[in-house]
Amino acid sequence: MTIDCTLVGAEVLTTAGWSTDPLPIAGGLVQVAPTGREIDLSGYIVLPGIVDPHGDGFERHMAPRRGALREAEFGVVATAAELAANGITTAVLAQFFSWEGGMRGPEFADHVFESVTRVRPTVPIDLRLQLRLETHLIDEFTRAEHAIERFGITYVVFNDHLPHQRLAEGRKPPRLTGQALKSGRSPEAHLALMQDLHARSSEVPAALDRLADRLCRRGMVLGSHDDHTSQDRAVWAARGATVSEFPETLEAARAARADGAHIVLGAPNIVRGASHAGNIAAAELVNEGLCDALASDYHYPSPLRAAFRLEELGICDLATAWRLVSAGPAQLLGLQDRGELAPGKRADLIVLDPQSRRVVTTLSAGQVAHMSGPIAQRFLSR
Repeated sequence: MTIDCTLVGAEVLTTAGWSTDPLPIAGGLVQVAPTGREIDLSGYIVLPGIVDPHGDGFERHMAPRRGALREAEFGVVATAAELAANGITTAVLAQFFSWEGGMRGPEFADHVFESVTRVRPTVPIDLRLQLRLETHLIDEFTRAEHAIERFGITYVVFNDHLPHQRLAEGRKPPRLTGQALKSGRSPEAHLALMQDLHARSSEVPAALDRLADRLCRRGMVLGSHDDHTSQDRAVWAARGATVSEFPETLEAARAARADGAHIVLGAPNIVRGASHAGNIAAAELVNEGLCDALASDYHYPSPLRAAFRLEELGICDLATAWRLVSAGPAQLLGLQDRGELAPGKRADLIVLDPQSRRVVTTLSAGQVAHMSGPIAQRFLSR
């Protein structure tokens, strides 16, 4: 059930900037004229709901222990609750479709896709799927396309996690035994698989060209991942990839900006102040104007915290930073109905305590997805 009301007294971030004007919502949308009863939110701030274009944090709920795959639908419900508590009203769950096996393998991907599809209509948070396809898994491309069609996936990102240099040198990759255990293979079998995939590298570009062409014809959003050089980005731009996720260098980010791609950076990188993998700091790229969206990546609390961190660092004001977690991600996903608090847009919003900077209320399309503490009395009292 949606809330029909007019929020008054709060500082609201609108498309025109900060405002203390009333914010009416009804039928799941922001309205023009006051409607329903007034809810006094004096002392709080209201922001557009966070649109997360890439999140891996759901994995811990889907399989908290290796092999613990039963009743995964409850894990999706728990994920939705965590997202809502962190102000995320639209979430793209990024699931691997990889030779790496285990929780990154095609079998587990199907399991995740099926569970999310079943739960999605029952939770207020808008849950969406991203298929993260390993470039060298060419024998499974048809299976991946079947999953895309079956589950209505509209966003595909391409990854390449093969340790090519080590394999070319005939050396064992680092952490081979641990990765093999996660995949359910012996170290010998896991290494043999990587060697076979590496040996077929010459077949990959043409296979990717054909696949990308088919996906583009279906209107899919395609993305590259971890671009390192301008050439990396040029290859993916030619294939129709309009998103560059987590470019590793200034060169790659500038190339993405030049070809018109949406640039996605990791919010945890902003919060930590550096890349955990030793790549360029996301704050440097934001400061250069080379960011369109911040993603939770592996940590759902980070988008909100990153927006405030950018303000603290003096890189931009909060209104500008907030676009990187709301309107910017919505645009790259082609979601024109959200990301901003404006008449006719979805009533996706969060109510924030400005002192603690905690999310006290999250509404997704006008439905209560999260509410905590004294704020509940303001919404529930008559």
